[in-house]
Amino acid sequence: MSVELVLRFIGGILAGATASQMAAGLVEPTEPPLRAALLLFGVAAACFAVGFALTPYVTTVPFFWFRERILQASGSDYLVGGLGLIIGLVCGVLLQPPLSLLPGGLGTWLPITASLALAYLGMTTMIHHKRAVLALFGAARDRAQAQLGPASERVLVDTSAIIDGRIAEVAQTGFLFCTLVVPRCVLAELQQVADSTDPGKRARGRRGLDVLEQLQKQSLAPVEILDSDLDGAPDVDAKLVRLAREHEWALLTNDYNLNRVAGLQGIRVLNINELANALKPLCVPGDVIQVRLVHEGRDAGQGVGYLVDGTMVVVENGSRQVGEEVPVVVTRAIQTAAGRIIFGRLRERPAAVGRPLAEE
Repeated sequence: MSVELVLRFIGGILAGATASQMAAGLVEPTEPPLRAALLLFGVAAACFAVGFALTPYVTTVPFFWFRERILQASGSDYLVGGLGLIIGLVCGVLLQPPLSLLPGGLGTWLPITASLALAYLGMTTMIHHKRAVLALFGAARDRAQAQLGPASERVLVDTSAIIDGRIAEVAQTGFLFCTLVVPRCVLAELQQVADSTDPGKRARGRRGLDVLEQLQKQSLAPVEILDSDLDGAPDVDAKLVRLAREHEWALLTNDYNLNRVAGLQGIRVLNINELANALKPLCVPGDVIQVRLVHEGRDAGQGVGYLVDGTMVVVENGSRQVGEEVPVVVTRAIQTAAGRIIFGRLRERPAAVGRPLAEE
């Protein structure tokens, strides 16, 4: 028997017994015993049903909701929340003498109510403005990070970023001024993909392990394997989010859904795809580029080619030159969620000078 079912029965019995006791005092003494007993039984049964149905909403549901909020909160949330709670209680104590002079029951209950309301308001306000509050006390932390060097900042690395492989080349350039933290759950997921029966997944998993080994040997950014694991998290993404929140680390990933979930929870996300899109060469209308057309476009007469960085180029009236490398005049460029797309037209070839108009 589950704990929730036991609590339901206890709540129903307490509600039924309390209601029957209250109803017994309202029954007239002249009421026939059988009718009074049936009335009390009906009231007790109805209140038992109500208590049986509503008990989880006043016991287990609030308990698990509060427990989940406690587990998801970071250390900074506890710090600023406790500070706000203390400030609210101090304000409540200062308001207690004048509020206690109010006549009647107001002088008894209003000071307690005001203290509770101010404590809750102070706690929620401090948590909501957590970044601004921590910035006021962040001078010592900044000095400590400056003494430890740039590698003191840590960034969590997701499985998708490792399998992608570009992180190794970026780390070798020296642009990553941080320590790359790879949790044990990410290693387990890489091993699981590498042991997959699907050839494509197996190749991706082995490439990820090779990239991680390359990072450890050749990366200018230190690589740290995090042995600690989180119990209760359903999957690797949830563990990464909780680790990033608890330690206030950034998250390096190429996973679009994980990127959005982490961003909604206030986690700083580093996306290699966004970095690659930002580093692509900017083409403005009028520029001439050389493109090899590889296939026809969606609309009639269009030819499609790709630059070295993978940028798609759509060329008007280029379907006849598919398979050739042609000069293209850029007409416009747009940025989409999938990347940048360049539109252009074939450059007109200049006519030969001094060539006779007609040859026999």
